[in-house]
Amino acid sequence: MTPVFRPAVWLFFLFLAMLLLPGQGQARTMTVTDAAGRAVTVPVDPHRILCLGPGCLRLVVYLEAQDRVVGIEGFEISRKTGRPYNLAHPGLLSRPVIGPGGPQSINKEPDLEAVLATNPQVIFASAMEAATANGLTDKLGIPVVVISYGAFARYDPRVFDSLALMGSILGREERARAVADFMREAEADVRQRAARGQAAPGFVRPTVYVGGTGLRGSHGLTSTDHPYPPLDWLSADNLASRVVDEGHAFVDKEQLLAFDPDILFVDASGLTAIADDFRQNPDYARSFKALVQGRAYVLYPFTSYLTNLETIVADAYAAGKILYPEAFADIDAPSKADAVYAFMVGRPVYGEMVRNYGPLGQPFTPLANGSADTGDTK
Repeated sequence: MTPVFRPAVWLFFLFLAMLLLPGQGQARTMTVTDAAGRAVTVPVDPHRILCLGPGCLRLVVYLEAQDRVVGIEGFEISRKTGRPYNLAHPGLLSRPVIGPGGPQSINKEPDLEAVLATNPQVIFASAMEAATANGLTDKLGIPVVVISYGAFARYDPRVFDSLALMGSILGREERARAVADFMREAEADVRQRAARGQAAPGFVRPTVYVGGTGLRGSHGLTSTDHPYPPLDWLSADNLASRVVDEGHAFVDKEQLLAFDPDILFVDASGLTAIADDFRQNPDYARSFKALVQGRAYVLYPFTSYLTNLETIVADAYAAGKILYPEAFADIDAPSKADAVYAFMVGRPVYGEMVRNYGPLGQPFTPLANGSADTGDTK
């Protein structure tokens, strides 16, 4: 009599055979070298991830992988102004909190129990030392991949190396390349326009100064940077270069008066503090010809939990229209900003930025009655 095998029996034996094959039932993995020089084995295309440290979550949004984030740092909720990636994806702020985050938590462990409760497959961490990352992996049994923005609080193209690393792990290689290409093409376009502007007959290169730049918080007019990426792309004569070769600096008020820049830019991170200071000291404000002549303008802050790359681009085009009107005549700053935000973070959030800081490139007129130049920067 010929035995009869029911379909269910055949399926059982097929399943058993698959289990006995090498590698079956095991998640695929890959080994990468992270920004700390560590060899890290991670699952391929993980769907549950965490981000620790400044700027980490931003890069995940650039890669269009925010739906995989299973927890966030508390700092993303408490200090969210000026970060387009959070404005574009407010749902991120409802994810479980896995640690305080913020400048005080750099290179420190998060809440380990909270991390384990989210069951992540991979943890990405910025500004973390190798020893800290190794210790965290040992305690949690979860791979930790260290990423970097390059030079701290600067625009450093080395950030694209970490973006490519994250893209390779998340299966977002093409998107990582597209973001890097977008930034490089924007910089090249701004530099080419600036060169045309400077080559125009009769052009006189003005001196410029940007005050109110952020560094672990907001500051007043004396806070500045060199290079300041939007001005650097525009080949502007940044007076901060007279006091610092590279990095952040606080410039003495008397030195600022001596500089007396032709054009004054205010980084909106320090907008309210600067406006209040000038209103309380109107004689000091009137000592700057840029304020008297109406040549002071507001740019958006791009340093908020490290560098918001997209805001650098928006600022560069807005400042370009001020420094080289003819070379940037075809650019509408609000429309350009929205296009940049839409590409980089997935949604045009210029309107939200306006609610926080006012229009990009708006005149800064602290002595004018009823001036609307002190948007909420908290």
